[in-house]
Amino acid sequence: MQRRRGLWLVFAVVLFGLAAWLMLSGQGEEEAPPPQKVAFPNRLRPEERERMERRRTYVVPVAPADAGTEQKPVRPSDPVLAALPRGKGKTAMVIEANAIRHSPIGELLLECLMNREGEELERFKQDTGVDPFQDLDRLVLTDDGVIVSGNFGNERLKNLLTSRGSTNYAYGDGARLFETQSERHLPDGGVVRRNGPQVGLWNDQMLVFGRSANGVKDVIDRVEGRGPDEPPVISEGSTYGEMYGVISAEQLKKLFPPDQQELAARLAEVAENVELHVDARSDFAMTAQVKGADEAKMTDLGKSLGGALSLARMKAQAEGEKELAQLLDFAKVRPDGNEFKLELAVPLEVIKQQLAFCRDQQDTQGSKQQEASPAP
Repeated sequence: MQRRRGLWLVFAVVLFGLAAWLMLSGQGEEEAPPPQKVAFPNRLRPEERERMERRRTYVVPVAPADAGTEQKPVRPSDPVLAALPRGKGKTAMVIEANAIRHSPIGELLLECLMNREGEELERFKQDTGVDPFQDLDRLVLTDDGVIVSGNFGNERLKNLLTSRGSTNYAYGDGARLFETQSERHLPDGGVVRRNGPQVGLWNDQMLVFGRSANGVKDVIDRVEGRGPDEPPVISEGSTYGEMYGVISAEQLKKLFPPDQQELAARLAEVAENVELHVDARSDFAMTAQVKGADEAKMTDLGKSLGGALSLARMKAQAEGEKELAQLLDFAKVRPDGNEFKLELAVPLEVIKQQLAFCRDQQDTQGSKQQEASPAP
């Protein structure tokens, strides 16, 4: 089950690592394409606003009102947003898997993925009845687990979740919880049983993976209106881009390289959270909005980060790292009072160049297969 869960996160892992990988790789002596303009995500686009409204599909059940008491209408909600953590210091990143799948970048990544993991993906589809490229809508990464929305009504998936001695039971208004187990046979003939990931299936449209059954129940409670009154960490107005969400400063600190830990510590000290948005429709364009309570410290932090980017750009130019220098040409820090915005982009043409090895690899494998095939 753990292996199959990993397959669902392929897009998330690839996309999160894409920018860093491109920054560290090169293309030999080839000339980099000339700089170009990149559109950064800053607000809801018309199609995203329509998408937001379409996703308001769930009405929380309410108790009947007393006689003579007017019952206020309940506004439908987006169950995925309702499932998100509440309160400060939380992390939740949403990956619009379906949108990315049909973007130019998604097509390139899919080609690479199929070349490398095509057989595994087909096996996953046969075992679960879930097509990762058709049935998945959104993936959400949180501190406590993973939430996946899409079409999960296939009986093969439910049979898989109930196999290997796992128990399952109904919970709340529309969920079923699966407490999975795994077995390992010892050389002496004994068997070791371990609890696997706890899984919740809500209304055949949302899968919740958590470390504990109580953690999964908390997610279901929030969806069905039994959670805290605090708003989710991502509001409807912030659902723009193909990836978006909030990362706590502590989590972001872990992503900094060892030689930048001083800057990472300052970030964790003064920033309340970091809101990320990625536009992957064509170029890979990211904005990171960093907010904090102390305006003076936030200003100093923005200047330090801007200086670090400038030094990295000059170093790349001096050492002839053309792709990295071009990438850093798009990196800017825009201060604004007690917050600042970091912009970073990878042009689509650069991505195509870097992912060309997948096609080259496929062509090489195809040639070898033809050579190995016996002549008619």
